[in-house]
Order: sequence, then C-alpha cells, then structure tokens
Amino acid sequence: MWHELGIALCLVLVIEGMMPFLAPASWKEMVANIAEVDNRTLRIIGFLSMMIGTGLLYIIN
Repeated sequence: MWHELGIALCLVLVIEGMMPFLAPASWKEMVANIAEVDNRTLRIIGFLSMMIGTGLLYIIN
C-alpha cells in the first residue's frame, strides 16, 4: 500500500510541475487569479475535485 501511495504522490508532483515548466507566464497568471477567488468557492472546487477523483478511482478499480 505504501508503495502505491508513493507512486501516486510522485505522479501528482509530475503532473503539477508540467504547467509551470511548459507555460510559466500562464501559470503565474492563473495562480494570481486563483488568489482572488473567495474561500467558499475554493472549497467547493476542492470538494468536487476530490469527489471526481474518488469516482474515477472507483471506476478504474
């Protein structure tokens, strides 16, 4: 189990690092825009993201 969790975290880092590597100016603009979003909206986006990820994991497995 720990091995798979490590692999998953490594993949997250690779995927998260792609945008700043490929388009740093766009990434900086996106981060600035996200900083202006209110906390409630960010929580909803985070919750939906977690639910979609959980659903996809369920479908894949």
